[in-house]
Amino acid sequence: MTAPDPTREATAARGADRALRAAARHSGGRLAAAAACSVAAAGAALAEPAVLGHTLDLLLRQDPGGARWTAWCAAVIAAEVLLDAVTARLTGGIDARSTAWLRRLGLGRLLRAAPHHAARHSPGELSARLTAQATTAGAVPAAVVSAAVALLAPLGGLVALVLVDVWTALAFLAGLPLLAVLLRAFARDSGASVGRYQEVQLAMAGRLVETLAGARTIAAAGTAEREQARVLRRLPELGAEGRETWRIYGTTMARTGALMPLLLYVVLGVGGVRLAEGALGVGGLLAAVRYAGLAAGVGAVTGRLAAVVRGRAAARRTAALFDLPELPQGVRRLPQGGPGALELRGVRVVREGTEVLRDVDLRIPGGTTVAVVGRSGSGKTTLAAVAGRLTACDAGRVLLDGVPLEELSAGELRREVGHAFERPALFGADVAAAVAFGSGPAPTPESVRAAARAAGADAFVRRLPDGYDTALPDAPLSGGELQRLGLARAFCRAGRLLILDDATSSLDTLTAREVERALAHEVRPGTRLVVAHRISSAARADLVVWLDAGRVRATGPHAELWRDPAYRAVFGAGTEPVGHPDAEPAAAASALATAPVPPAAGGPDAQRNAGSDAAADAAPAWAEGTGPEPDTEPGAAPIPRTGAAPVEGPDTGASAGTGSAAAGGGGRSGGRRAPGRETVR
Repeated sequence: MTAPDPTREATAARGADRALRAAARHSGGRLAAAAACSVAAAGAALAEPAVLGHTLDLLLRQDPGGARWTAWCAAVIAAEVLLDAVTARLTGGIDARSTAWLRRLGLGRLLRAAPHHAARHSPGELSARLTAQATTAGAVPAAVVSAAVALLAPLGGLVALVLVDVWTALAFLAGLPLLAVLLRAFARDSGASVGRYQEVQLAMAGRLVETLAGARTIAAAGTAEREQARVLRRLPELGAEGRETWRIYGTTMARTGALMPLLLYVVLGVGGVRLAEGALGVGGLLAAVRYAGLAAGVGAVTGRLAAVVRGRAAARRTAALFDLPELPQGVRRLPQGGPGALELRGVRVVREGTEVLRDVDLRIPGGTTVAVVGRSGSGKTTLAAVAGRLTACDAGRVLLDGVPLEELSAGELRREVGHAFERPALFGADVAAAVAFGSGPAPTPESVRAAARAAGADAFVRRLPDGYDTALPDAPLSGGELQRLGLARAFCRAGRLLILDDATSSLDTLTAREVERALAHEVRPGTRLVVAHRISSAARADLVVWLDAGRVRATGPHAELWRDPAYRAVFGAGTEPVGHPDAEPAAAASALATAPVPPAAGGPDAQRNAGSDAAADAAPAWAEGTGPEPDTEPGAAPIPRTGAAPVEGPDTGASAGTGSAAAGGGGRSGGRRAPGRETVR
């Protein structure tokens, strides 16, 4: 096991105590009522021996007042039972409220934190922290009040014992120092043991969730027994810590259980001697024995103390979520009608001591489609996250239409910056709700269907048992279908900036091409930032940002960057020039422009776009996304030996002569929409 860090543990303990105090304030009224009932019950318990003793003396003397005092005895006993029941009812409600409050606090902080901070905890750990651990921690406020009030009866019993007969009180006090030592040792030892137990429990929960998530891979690899052993590897350690916890608890209970009866016998013996001497009556002896029993109840505080110890240890685990740094947001709004100009100034991002992005400076004019390319680990996804403020940069600033992202209100930011991911998560009762998911006013059913059509999802959604009303658990989705629904969700709420983080990786090239056409013509116009791995995606972009080891190595049109062998190597096209070394992009453009236009194919969508995309369709199939690409299908046909990058048709707004979008050129022609299609906004 990793050696504990005392400083870190002390910080966690302080954070946990702050959270528990806040939970107590959240249920302050109920806690006060429970404390009042507990105090009243303790008062009734303290009054009971005196009333019983006095009643007994009256009855032995056949005093007429004995009947009245008997009624008082019944009233005191009934009050004690009733108050204990009310206290138990209030305590249960306080535990539930405190648990719910801790869960809401932890979940809220988790969701407001940057995703990379939340990812430090495995899903299994998060589940355990927000369920079992939060439940245990939620019992602390009421347990503290209960333990504090539980001391009233023993202390009051001890005071009453002194008043009844000082010698019996001295006999009882002789054993209290030993009891104090036992309780102190219990609190110290059980706290450490419970903490280690919960730590191992969290680790096992994390491994279990990982294994369940990869069940198909495990089955395919035939490693079920190995994974079972991995999940249960720390089970002996968990068992050892659990047995140690119960050993400490059992030992303390056994010792206090032996000490308390011994003290009662001593009190009874001393009281008997005092009765024989005539210094104490029969009723006084009864009261002394009962008060000694109440004073001995200090040993029962051990159980309540154990609940506090377990709860504080659990609170330290739950409080790890409270310490997640929140992603701050401001209150500003974006200027009306802004084009979505994006600017990164000296952006630097550090993860685990490593610079993922460093000194990134970019200026992307509004309405531009930008492809971000680079080898694996070059920082593409981090750049996309910074551009959409899913994470904050450690240095530098990101501005949208001249406004720093950190100064925007959260609502404004999420309305105007949309995201689509490689592995989208769907939320909602049914497919329509999953596409409409997001902040702000709910989109209309027509907008949802238009977004699905733009993402190429409408056809397969209509084939589902209940179409758009199909419950998500009843909708079996392939990886490509899941991505298309994720794209539909992004299109449905498209703002002035749309970020696609490898969001078409599971689509076949034909579908990806159709999605890109729809994005150009049918989705609300704006700036597009596309993390791309396909050559065709880079070729159709107005501007390419080439990342290398966290730095911007070059920016420019794909056709210009293609001349660099290192750039071609990013797509797996080799480091040698493709085609004749003297071939120029202009020559390739001329050749493509004079190539015959193939007949449109692929259904109504393809027929509709045949005329407007004639020049684009004349390009090599892999460049247009309608055939195998060298970077995605190793067995595909070789790249045409033109010596230059493919040149786009009129629907893409990019050509060899476009110029750098970062310098102010290269904007999309945009605004042109296919007939019969609704624009998704």
